[in-house]
Amino acid sequence: MGSDSVADKSERKERGEDLALAPIAKPLAGKKLCKKTLKFVRRAAEHKCLKRGVKEVVKSIRRGHKGLCVIAGNISPIDVITHVPILCEEADIPYIYVPSKEELATAGATKTYVLRSGANQAVQRRTRPSRARKDKGQV
Repeated sequence: MGSDSVADKSERKERGEDLALAPIAKPLAGKKLCKKTLKFVRRAAEHKCLKRGVKEVVKSIRRGHKGLCVIAGNISPIDVITHVPILCEEADIPYIYVPSKEELATAGATKTYVLRSGANQAVQRRTRPSRARKDKGQV
């Protein structure tokens, strides 16, 4: 009587309901920002600019590498990632939570739920030489 069928649970999960988000998952990306963030993660994965997993991300932050840290909001137990936002704030690295660890893992082509992207650095490296050539031509 009071139990939901398997079909009902899967329908709710597809609509984004029934996600057990961690209480520390703030700032949590909305629907539109989540879609853009996951698209950014996909592109970063294609360019091989991702650090995957808590251990790699923490190591990268401590070494001073910059980028965007994307953390899944429905991680259990949350003790695994509670220190990552603190490290990001100390290092002035932006971070954001996405609602689903499954979607984040799919976008990053991995099974992990914490990713740090240095894709903005790769884009900056590509744009710098063209600016330098422009400046040399104008002088």
